[in-house]
Amino acid sequence: MAADYPDIDIAPFIDHTLLITTATSAHVEQWCEQADRFGFAAVCIYPTYVRLAKELLHGKKPQVCTVIGFPTGATTSATKLYEALEATENGATELDVVLNLGWLKAGKTDEVHREIAEICEETGQTVKVILETSLLTDAEKRLAAELAMEAGAAFLKTSTGWNGGATVEDIRLLKELARDRIGIKASGGIRTSEQALDLILAGATRLGTSRSIELIQGLDKLEKKE
Repeated sequence: MAADYPDIDIAPFIDHTLLITTATSAHVEQWCEQADRFGFAAVCIYPTYVRLAKELLHGKKPQVCTVIGFPTGATTSATKLYEALEATENGATELDVVLNLGWLKAGKTDEVHREIAEICEETGQTVKVILETSLLTDAEKRLAAELAMEAGAAFLKTSTGWNGGATVEDIRLLKELARDRIGIKASGGIRTSEQALDLILAGATRLGTSRSIELIQGLDKLEKKE
């Protein structure tokens, strides 16, 4: 590894993500095969493909992750809960739930907390709350993180990737707030191995990216710079 970076295997950090709107079952099969081959933490796919991913990854280490209320977080709480319960029934073990930013900015903290708490309690699965940090002030990031943690979230996640992406500064802030109580997922705009390593060193315990293979291959190039 290049002198500036420690020797880190980033594969176990990666949620191999397939959230393009034109994703097909053939893409899902490819993503699941790659997740198993490279040892990624999970595949992250749309709810419509959860059952397929569960079948393809049966008996294998990668988890099946899906998104709830994606990408705006503005669907009703009842809709989000139904979506989360259906995804769980179909085999998802990790749920990336988009926080309702309109409620957060309007000061409806009870509603924000209740929505996340219900999903955590009713599904019993690993819930990663997507804060969409690029659209929040630092004060709002702190508030959103505290509400998510109090509601039972297992991870704080930076972004959907639709409105900007993860930054080292945001990961450091979330690490400070989490105090190692829950995980931190950096997602959105992670295009290089250097970015991935910087985010991990800043405190990320998961990386959401569709460029997983490129990041792994990029590590080899960094090693050659030694």
